[in-house]
Amino acid sequence: MWCKRADMIVHESDPYNAEPPRAGLHETLTPADSFYVRNHGPVPQLDAATWTLEVTGLVAEPVRFTLERLREEFAHHTVTATMQCAGNRREGFLEVRDVPGEDPWGPGATSTARWTGVRLADVLRAVGVQDSAGHVEFEAPDVSEIADPPQHYGGSVPLSKALADEVLLAWAMDDAPLPAVHGGPVRVVVPGWIGARSVKWVTRVTVRAEPSENYFQATAYRVLEPEADPDAAGPGDGISLGPVALNCDILAPEPGQAVGTGEVRILGYAHAGEDRGVARVDVSADGGHSWQAAELGPEPSPWAWRHWETTVDLAGPGPHTLVARAWDTTGACQPESARTLWNPKGYVNNSWARVRVNQAGDQG
Repeated sequence: MWCKRADMIVHESDPYNAEPPRAGLHETLTPADSFYVRNHGPVPQLDAATWTLEVTGLVAEPVRFTLERLREEFAHHTVTATMQCAGNRREGFLEVRDVPGEDPWGPGATSTARWTGVRLADVLRAVGVQDSAGHVEFEAPDVSEIADPPQHYGGSVPLSKALADEVLLAWAMDDAPLPAVHGGPVRVVVPGWIGARSVKWVTRVTVRAEPSENYFQATAYRVLEPEADPDAAGPGDGISLGPVALNCDILAPEPGQAVGTGEVRILGYAHAGEDRGVARVDVSADGGHSWQAAELGPEPSPWAWRHWETTVDLAGPGPHTLVARAWDTTGACQPESARTLWNPKGYVNNSWARVRVNQAGDQG
């Protein structure tokens, strides 16, 4: 489905929600057939030739753009950026406590691409933003039954973020037209923020004084108190999610994989949201009792993940628990335990990554 690899881990078929296996994330740019998909409703089939974007709200005068007009009137820009779902690694919470009604995402709800389009800032400046503006809202035509009553998907970011150079109205992904399942013909790309704010299939941009009142901004994508009932949560409850939290995971070896004695190669990814970078990754072969620094791969851009790798010595009998933790450029480290982070919606599990492997004896 949707030209995806056959071994995608499909959490839902309708709406389609799927992530690649760990093996699908080994490359700096995630192949399109491995790129994760998070939808809240049916994928709309829009014609690029008739698609339009209305820019309205607290502007000098509302304007409607065609794709051709966007391409002709504004400079084109490309940004390499990692997209990460707020529910990435949710399955790690299930060892603490169930998260009813939410998909058990593994570490694959994150991917990286080269996005090409126009800067949202250029469009906003062209239409004239009023002094009372504080937020920019995005709306798409897909209707989600998750909201009560059902409504179009939407959300907003502060005006300061919307005016940042890295935020795009993108029509291309890795130099190819944006696939429908990833938001084509045009989507918003908000690097460093949770994927929920990079609204797909965008058809309206509204400049507002306050954050969006859309369900997916006002009620969903919020970290609720541990005792809260998600079904009873209302607008404004909990902490609204925006910038991505520092996170990392192990891509190889796989959980439960049989490994030999001696040196074992470990590799993974790390990502720090907003304007923070990944400064260091530590790896432990004994469940976190001792650590060694991993070698960081190149930084594709300030808005993208970094791959890392190292080798560890598994000299003793197994099984073994491999652990990884990242540090960002502010000196912050990931929290140790998912137990301290559990919340009723299962968002932002950025605890230390753990993979248990089995000893298979000397395979040399």
